[in-house]
Amino acid sequence: MTTNKLTTNTKQSVQYRLKLLQVSCASCVKSIEAALQGVEGIDDAQVNFAARTVFITGHAKPHTVIKAIQAAGYHALLIEDEYQGSAGDQAEIKHMRHLFYKALIAGVIGIALFILSWLPWQLSLNTLIGQIIWGILGLMTLLVILYAGGHLYRGAWNAFWQHLATMDTLITIGTGAAWVYSIVIVIWPTLVPESARHVYFEAALIIIALVDLGAALEIRARGKTSEAIKRLIGLQAKTARRVDAQGNEQDILIEDLQIDDILRVRPGEKIPVDGVLTEGHSSIDESMLTGEPMPVNKKMNDLVFGSTINKTGSFLMKATKVGKDTVLSQIIQLVQQAQSTKPPIAKLADSVSSYFVPTVLILAVMTAVVWFNVGFAAGFVLVASMTVLIIACPCALGLAAPISVMVGMGKAAEYGVLIRHGEALQRASELTTLILDKTGTITKGQPEVVKIIATQSFDESTLLHYAASIEQASEHPLAQAIVEHAKKQSVVLSKADDFNAITGQGVAATIGGKAVLLGNQRLMTEHQVSIDHLLVESDELARLGQTPMFIAIDQQVAGIIAVADPIKEDSKTAIQQLQKLGIQVVMITGDNEKTAHAVAKQVGIEQVFAEVLPEHKADHIRKLQSKRAVIGMVGDGINDAPALAQADVGFAIGAGTDVAIESADITLISNSLQGVLNAIAVSKATLRNIKQNLFGAFIYNSIGIPIAAGVLYPVIGLLLSPMIAGFAMAASSLTVVSNANRLRFFKVKGQKP
Repeated sequence: MTTNKLTTNTKQSVQYRLKLLQVSCASCVKSIEAALQGVEGIDDAQVNFAARTVFITGHAKPHTVIKAIQAAGYHALLIEDEYQGSAGDQAEIKHMRHLFYKALIAGVIGIALFILSWLPWQLSLNTLIGQIIWGILGLMTLLVILYAGGHLYRGAWNAFWQHLATMDTLITIGTGAAWVYSIVIVIWPTLVPESARHVYFEAALIIIALVDLGAALEIRARGKTSEAIKRLIGLQAKTARRVDAQGNEQDILIEDLQIDDILRVRPGEKIPVDGVLTEGHSSIDESMLTGEPMPVNKKMNDLVFGSTINKTGSFLMKATKVGKDTVLSQIIQLVQQAQSTKPPIAKLADSVSSYFVPTVLILAVMTAVVWFNVGFAAGFVLVASMTVLIIACPCALGLAAPISVMVGMGKAAEYGVLIRHGEALQRASELTTLILDKTGTITKGQPEVVKIIATQSFDESTLLHYAASIEQASEHPLAQAIVEHAKKQSVVLSKADDFNAITGQGVAATIGGKAVLLGNQRLMTEHQVSIDHLLVESDELARLGQTPMFIAIDQQVAGIIAVADPIKEDSKTAIQQLQKLGIQVVMITGDNEKTAHAVAKQVGIEQVFAEVLPEHKADHIRKLQSKRAVIGMVGDGINDAPALAQADVGFAIGAGTDVAIESADITLISNSLQGVLNAIAVSKATLRNIKQNLFGAFIYNSIGIPIAAGVLYPVIGLLLSPMIAGFAMAASSLTVVSNANRLRFFKVKGQKP
């Protein structure tokens, strides 16, 4: 059970998943959702028909939820261990094998009866001996029907008591009607003309055999849709080498690790859990998390992540996150939760599915009434109406969207893209405008001091001393660049009193009794500090893409410290590719106008919003949205969180802050804009796949049901056999699942998952 904790007013909220059993179609999902709405303590319940799971958020206990599901006529099991396989998965595998076995028995006996009924020396119902033998065969058929199709009849019975109609209802009415009609004809053959005295025991058996076979094949095919998750789970290390206080090393199971354990990792080994490097250095292959092919150098106090691979040196690390708190485990949990969500396009299928089975029942009755009134025999009427019931396939409609979402979410995760919900998956394919934050998104977010300009009254060392002293408490990247530069110059820092961070302008403090200001031109203007004689130098620095920061001491400008943030190597290429997709790319930044335009020019961006305060970024997005633009926002900082939340799709760079990631719809694990391209490509492929599935399901039912009803019979004398209808029904669901599985082979051009 997942242990991602939420808070409520009175009770602690948790998240967990249940495996659903005996769920046959979208109508079953509606029944379960309705049952869960009445359970106290459930904040959210997301049913994934494709995976046959339900993701619960709230403080309701699992056994309470399971009881509610059982009361609705279904069964569920708690998924306790995502990594070793759950009881629900084992139960589904066992169910699949039973279905294959039932299909075999029903199919063999059904084919035997089919052959027997058409042999030249077939047993006539006009003789007593023929009636007796067919009566015995009918009772034997009933036993096989109850064995091979008992789960269908139980499902239909439970649905009846819940005032619902499901796929089981259609199958059981069709096969039940065939058996009842046949046994009545055996007992009272004179009820119908001699030409209509034909039994349909074999049809009932073969239909159930085909339904069981189709369900088994569907389970088997559905299992492939979760291969991305299984691969992620398979990446985890199984053992770790723990080092005790005496320096002794011992191999232990990964499950036995605890926080603060010291671990030895040798070259070529997987890092067992998340932690911090405490001794040694190495290069780590983090491609399974970030998609970046180049190893990352790690030294003392650097973070390392579980399941990444140690390439070179041996080192010691301290475990900081174990079990389901590791980055990989959280990724797995996030993908599984996202797979249970639905894109807006799925609502169409859900709406149709809720009316589908009742509509088919009405059509079957109408078919029977029409052909009966036209004057056809009871056998013809039975075949036509039964075929309508059998050929209809609500499963294909119900599976069309969730099965593609399930595969698409997993494929996105393989490319380092974590999509939180189905709506983001769909909207990412519809983007018309993409707004990029500058620092940490287009640039590396690792600025460095490139130039110090001091006025005649001060020197560079003094400027650096005051600037680093005032910035030492700040976590802003520009501040850290100044502090790091001061450390390299061995500058001794002083304590900053009365520190005040002025949003969008800079900082102010008192150092050694002197009032110090450090920030942009707006800060100097607000405090009436004259900087006219430095504006030429400032403009030139900005033109070169550097950020000039003025420093003033006791209301006198002391100089400029210029900081440059290098542009990421792949930013320009990624932006060009986005523009080729027809997406307008816009840059937004709090940096000054000249620096912003200099950076934008280097990467090929024409529209720039510069000197934008953090709280105003969301306002710019709202203005663009008012012009019917579908906006994506890419950012990595706390100040980007409101804008990420306001955008139609918010993309958080994985190296960014937790606040930004939590506010975003899509998290890019890699620190690259290529992740946005990957997300859009997977989104487009998934939406295309969903539309194919929906189109196929609608066309299948739109064409199949009328043909089954006999609309072509007056034209070309075609009336489908119920057995052919059963085959077509099973094949339609399997086709939808197989088409969704094609997404597993999807590749983003020029990228490796």
